[in-house]
Amino acid sequence: MRYFFFFLSIINISLLSCAQSGKVQYTKIERMIAMRDGVKLFTAIYIPKNSSVKIPILLERTPYSCNPYGEDKQRAQLGPSRLFAGEEYIHVYQDVRGRYMSEGKFEETTPHIANKRSNKDVDESSDTYDTIEWLLRNIENNNGKVGMYGISYPGFYATAALPNAHPALKAVSPQAPVTDEFEGDDAYHRGAFFLMDNYSFMNGFDYPRDTPWTSYPPFCSQEIPDAYTYYLKMGPIKNANELCFDNKSKIWNEYLLHDTKDEYWQTRDIRQHLQNIKPAVLVVGGWYDAEDLFGALKTYGAIEKRNSKNNNRLIMGPWTHGGWARGNWSGYSTIDFQTNTAAYFQKAEFDFFTNYLKGAGDLTAAEATVFETGSNKWKEYPVWPPANAKPVNWFLGNTKTLSFTATNTASGFDEYVSDPANPVPYMNTNRGGRNNEYMVADQRFASARKDVLSYESKVLENDVTLSGPITAHLFVSTTGTDADFVVKVIDVLPDTAGRENQKDVAGMQRLVRAEVLRGKFRNSYSNPEPFVPGKITEVKYELNDVAHCFKKGHKIMVQVQSSWFPLVDRNPQKFMSIPKADEKDFQAATMRIYHDAAHPSSIEVLQLTR
Repeated sequence: MRYFFFFLSIINISLLSCAQSGKVQYTKIERMIAMRDGVKLFTAIYIPKNSSVKIPILLERTPYSCNPYGEDKQRAQLGPSRLFAGEEYIHVYQDVRGRYMSEGKFEETTPHIANKRSNKDVDESSDTYDTIEWLLRNIENNNGKVGMYGISYPGFYATAALPNAHPALKAVSPQAPVTDEFEGDDAYHRGAFFLMDNYSFMNGFDYPRDTPWTSYPPFCSQEIPDAYTYYLKMGPIKNANELCFDNKSKIWNEYLLHDTKDEYWQTRDIRQHLQNIKPAVLVVGGWYDAEDLFGALKTYGAIEKRNSKNNNRLIMGPWTHGGWARGNWSGYSTIDFQTNTAAYFQKAEFDFFTNYLKGAGDLTAAEATVFETGSNKWKEYPVWPPANAKPVNWFLGNTKTLSFTATNTASGFDEYVSDPANPVPYMNTNRGGRNNEYMVADQRFASARKDVLSYESKVLENDVTLSGPITAHLFVSTTGTDADFVVKVIDVLPDTAGRENQKDVAGMQRLVRAEVLRGKFRNSYSNPEPFVPGKITEVKYELNDVAHCFKKGHKIMVQVQSSWFPLVDRNPQKFMSIPKADEKDFQAATMRIYHDAAHPSSIEVLQLTR
């Protein structure tokens, strides 16, 4: 969960430097800026020396520290990328309310207050507004225009600044923004708790503080050489408090207390407030982002849906969480993109801010710019998903086939036993922390298991290109009263795949997209329902979007399983509040996936037509 930026902030602390030769020279000042309720937020401000023109402000608000502290210490890099080193901006970094050196109480993804009745009604929109107002009045030589950006949690703060935005806020770029943590971002995915990420992240993030400070200690120091074994030995998820948190992690306890999409999560879904948006928006995400792929896609979609007139762009590339901020991103895991995709994005980002904050530059970005994996090509569209992407169904069939035509058989199903004592691992490697390469990992290890069903197409005679969301439409039964369903879409490479400028991938079953649904939420995230044992039940849910070309000569595979451990916590397969489960509640269950004429389990995709 948000690992890249948590540790990036730590790295940045150690890279202290004065302004370097050939770059803009800066004077740094630090101020405690008072919000409307009197709480003061620590703010570091870098002002170009000897500027002869009025210049805009670039603002990042973060829960990860605006280190280094001290007016005699400066960041090694200012702005979103190195392209900004030679451009004059007033760079501003702020510790958000309740974090590091700022006063106040921290709230997880602070709920937005649409109708503020007094100065006591504060949220991230009002804190941003008050910060901008102070900067405009107190920092000389600004041109009255402000831009804002942020990746991951700072991406949330960028999004949260959009409703009721300050008139001077002209350009905002939410990048991998935390958006809805129950349906698809860091905490839960479709109601299933992401165990490993949250346990590790909260250990280093959520230690309680009584006063502003410059660093957070961990709750516990542990060596975890093998995550699968460690979390299996942990037992029920409620044991985490005894093992590490000692019941002191506020956010961890909130996550487990609110295990349905109740008011806690509903008020934190920023999408409902993304209307009447005035600033220009550039939403950024990565196809291999294990944390906030959902957030990027859904933030863009919400702005499009709720604003008939908007200036809203989307860029999606072949990146993990924040990979677009790296100096070079020309490959990932076993994939060679044959181009520096990070540099491609950073030029577009630079042009975006230059255009809206300085009235200069060459802004040519389309409404939607996406990197199509498989073909390794950038594509531009006037709308996302593309208008010429049409729904197509892939049907699960007898003899584990994947067909493009519906079955007419009177009966048919496949079954497996899902055992919480022997859950399916999310990846075929032993590592203490989450390996983000699981997003494209070889699934042959899963195909070999008896508790994973694999459905495979014939060899493709032509390229098949998907652009948009994927919907799993299953007909299932279980001998239990709850069950998780994990659906994976996989690109099966031919035995000659090594000739395609790839890295040792002959015969690989490369993951393209996967997602989990906690089955009791199949009809509502707020009102869970048990399964009736043995009853055929419809389960339908949406996986995140893809832009992927299955090349001629490849095959397409769909896998179905009921655990994904320890990425996702174990489901006891018994209808109950899982954070309250004891070891005795976990039970094996038999799952059936039906594929007859009356129950045609399928995967719906959006396929490009030429």
